[in-house]
Amino acid sequence: MICDAETGVCGVTEEEEMEMIDFNQPKKSINLYYVTDPICSHCWAIEPVLRRFVEQYGDHFNFHTVMGGLLEKWHDGPIDPANGIYKPADVAGHWREVGEQSRMPIDGTLMIDNPVASSFPPSRVFKVIQKNHNERLAFEYLRRAREALFAFNQNISDKFVMIEIVNKLGLDGEAIINEAEQPIGQQLLEEDFGLAGRLGARGFPTIIMINEENKGVKIVGGRPFEYYVDGLKQVLNTQRLQPKQQASLPSLLEEEKLLFSKEIEVMYDVEQSDLDTFIEKELSADQYQKKEILGEFYFATTK
Repeated sequence: MICDAETGVCGVTEEEEMEMIDFNQPKKSINLYYVTDPICSHCWAIEPVLRRFVEQYGDHFNFHTVMGGLLEKWHDGPIDPANGIYKPADVAGHWREVGEQSRMPIDGTLMIDNPVASSFPPSRVFKVIQKNHNERLAFEYLRRAREALFAFNQNISDKFVMIEIVNKLGLDGEAIINEAEQPIGQQLLEEDFGLAGRLGARGFPTIIMINEENKGVKIVGGRPFEYYVDGLKQVLNTQRLQPKQQASLPSLLEEEKLLFSKEIEVMYDVEQSDLDTFIEKELSADQYQKKEILGEFYFATTK
């Protein structure tokens, strides 16, 4: 036991002399598991809703991202016969349809001329970042990989594409991709596959919320925002939940770096026809660049 005469504290501590504590913050008694995959188009489609749900209700749960293993490799047999997918080129039309319905833009033409060979390589990179750094950076990598794949038509199973994405996070892309290619990368991925199996996740996206009594709800596929809130209420056994105020658009854009129109509309309950007015009100002209891709607008920070 160490007692410090200057601070008047017994024990090793780096705490401030006086700090405010908010005892109104809910105890995070819920574990939320998001079972997903880097090339899951419907996971890309729910990003606007999932971001708002985490932003407003994340104080109630611990968020865990689990890789599900959507595509190990292409083979001669059917991959997803329900959606008519037997070969990579079949994916392009399916992805475009998801993009048009969700307004989260998807090009998809690379699946015709430069197809993603497997979702396992970018999944292993996610796991290595998660292990060596933290969930936040791993989730940011996942977001950047999906932007690169769906909107900007880059092959995220390509080693050099993955290195570039990781480098832009301020990490050593080559070192992380090299580690992901070692046996540890697949070992970490297999652990996630095992967890997904125990959770009963068979499709993506699947969100499972479990309380302290080991009871919970499983929500499969993209659903409206209110659906996830209702699921959280069920797990917490409450009729009312007070949402946290959303971060301001300047703060959100600074954190996320890039937001599509649909994401802003969902986060702030803005009609598509009112978006330009909202943007002009919330952001100064030097804070963002407005660009268009595949018929949708996106906003990128200038910082």
